[in-house]
Amino acid sequence: MTQKPEDHPTGAHGAGAGSRDGSGDRDLWPALRRGWRLRCPNCGSGPLMKGYLSVRESCPVCRQELHHHRADDGPAYLTILVVGHLSAPLLGLVWMTWQPDPMMLFTGFAIFAVALSLYMLPRVKGGLIAFQWARRLHGFAAAPEPDTDRPGPEGPDTE
Repeated sequence: MTQKPEDHPTGAHGAGAGSRDGSGDRDLWPALRRGWRLRCPNCGSGPLMKGYLSVRESCPVCRQELHHHRADDGPAYLTILVVGHLSAPLLGLVWMTWQPDPMMLFTGFAIFAVALSLYMLPRVKGGLIAFQWARRLHGFAAAPEPDTDRPGPEGPDTE
């Protein structure tokens, strides 16, 4: 007899697939899309940021706590990495094709790099927070369910 993907212990999506019971990772790609859009990684409706880079304490829609993220310098490093990898080949292509005045080239690419960095930085931060949420890192793990089968501090019930 073959086992259906839904009946498999890891779920229909394979190992580490999203689960509601808090045992596995949450769905990564929907969370990353929500984070990139600066929305709560849990519900996708509430705003993630309260300012340009300030993260809300919790989502105003679903009350998901967001305060324990650890984005730190990661978004800045990733933004510099992406902007640099886009700018360098583009700079060479523009120079080899049109050979503009060096000051014009510098000015144009400085504006391009700053504008792209300012656009990407909050979105990369949102994506990084969403990644942490999806992988249950840094306090985003679900609170453990109370164990009702275990006796309390008084001992087992004697009724």
